Amino acid sequence: MSRRVLPRRFYARPTLEVAAALLGKVLVHDTRDGITAGVIVEAEAYSGEDDPACHAAPGPTPRNAPLYGEPGIAYVYLNYGIHSLVNAVTEPAGHPAAVLIRALDPLEGLPLMHARRDTAGRAVPDVQLCRGPGNLTRALGITLRDNRRDLTGGALRIEDRGVRVPGIAWGPRIGIRVGVDRPWRCWVPAHPAVSGSRMGNALATGKGASRLP
Repeated sequence: MSRRVLPRRFYARPTLEVAAALLGKVLVHDTRDGITAGVIVEAEAYSGEDDPACHAAPGPTPRNAPLYGEPGIAYVYLNYGIHSLVNAVTEPAGHPAAVLIRALDPLEGLPLMHARRDTAGRAVPDVQLCRGPGNLTRALGITLRDNRRDLTGGALRIEDRGVRVPGIAWGPRIGIRVGVDRPWRCWVPAHPAVSGSRMGNALATGKGASRLP
């Protein structure tokens, strides 16, 4: 299987284009404990100060500074003081935008993912290891220390391994209270790792799939 780290120009495009193009790409995290990776099957776009759900809506702040930087950088933040969420910064520097990575199809390092996610003697099914943005960062060991990492090379990166998705569905963003009218969440239809995978499948533009090859 060929492996190519996505170049910066991949991210320097309109955010909705990048969100769709990220489906099928592989998020990789190389740590001292080992390598974990998964195929992106769900992503969510946030773009501009006029997007009320984007962290840039209030204007520049120390927290959202990565959004205003160059594309291809990781924006990792703490959600509700509990979960670290990972985003890929998009569009040219100065235009605040990013794609939240919401779900992965586990690909490499599943034993390590289980060690990070299994609790109280209860094993998490493989397909649920990276279901949801907080679960996938925990499974891959992504924390606030990874904020501002360069996704175009290094320990935290996104690769093209030639995985093809069978189709793309679009629908409303979830887990937010404003900007819910914008259908800026995309996913692989019928994939079991997708959040609320039973809703919105009628919007699919291609055939569904239970797991990716």
